[in-house]
Amino acid sequence: MIINRELCDICGSCVAVCPVDAISVSEFCVTINQDKCIECGNCQQICPARAISGAKK
Repeated sequence: MIINRELCDICGSCVAVCPVDAISVSEFCVTINQDKCIECGNCQQICPARAISGAKK
């Protein structure tokens, strides 16, 4: 999954729905740990800014 930093408003909604804790949020950005991400799409579906897209597959 990829985060478009220009669209992301750092709301943190994606963090709450990640089943493997692959997403972290700081004051300035949201980061997805690609090694932990299972590409379930939960974060993409919940993102109100539509800032998360795609899968590595």
